[in-house]
Amino acid sequence: MDIKSLCQIAKVSKAGYYKWIKTEFSKHKDYDDYLLIREVFEKSRGRFGWRPIEMHLLQDKGVIMNHKKICRIKNEYHLITKIRRKNPYRAIMKKTKEHRTFENILNRNFSQQNPQKVFCTDITYLPYNGRMAYLSAVKDIATHEIVGWNLSPHLQMPIVYETIKSMKENPAIAFLKDILIHSDQGFHYTSPEFSARVRNLGLVQSMSRKGNCIDNAPMESFFGHFKDEVDYKNCKTFEELQKLTAEYINYYNNRRPQWDLKKMTPVKYRNHLLTKIAG
Repeated sequence: MDIKSLCQIAKVSKAGYYKWIKTEFSKHKDYDDYLLIREVFEKSRGRFGWRPIEMHLLQDKGVIMNHKKICRIKNEYHLITKIRRKNPYRAIMKKTKEHRTFENILNRNFSQQNPQKVFCTDITYLPYNGRMAYLSAVKDIATHEIVGWNLSPHLQMPIVYETIKSMKENPAIAFLKDILIHSDQGFHYTSPEFSARVRNLGLVQSMSRKGNCIDNAPMESFFGHFKDEVDYKNCKTFEELQKLTAEYINYYNNRRPQWDLKKMTPVKYRNHLLTKIAG
């Protein structure tokens, strides 16, 4: 029996039949690509949009896929990306009279091309198992690499002292002299003791304007990704959270490609820039 007769029996038009055939064939043709996309998407716990999916397909699978195709398949199979929520307002502790602020030398100049020239630092909270932990980190603005960090169960001054100590002990940093380190005007960073330790390392302090978190946007970006991608709330102990944090920062630096870094990881991009400068 020919197509025309079958369409008459089914009470559908020939045009409608061919449109259905085309749609079904397209779905079948894209099914293998859908499986690849779904694997990357599920590993991110639904956090990845088309850009990180495209980068991870290339890095992890060696697959080059057009972003329009990724978007289409995500839409067809209802792979809806979760939207990051903004951090709630963080209370700022009152500074004592001897605490001092510094000039905003960075002034939102986030387009840095030289590694280990401009760092930024901040602290975020991590609630888990009815308790609270605090993550302090230092980020190289040029490479997005986390060059120092410390996780603490409290907000006392040692949290930032240990952070700059870890930065000092980082074997990837040749020297710290004259590196700009930018922060907000939080209690820790205006402390005379913190300023003295920073100065003794040869670092130069810079500070955001009061109450303006956009001035320290690179750190906000890292903390946002951390909270999106790390299952920290389900940790039962501080030690478990510390292990998870260390694993994520290693992953972030060495295995997580970023669109703004020419689809390289922070460490690969740092080496790329250093090679470019040397050449």
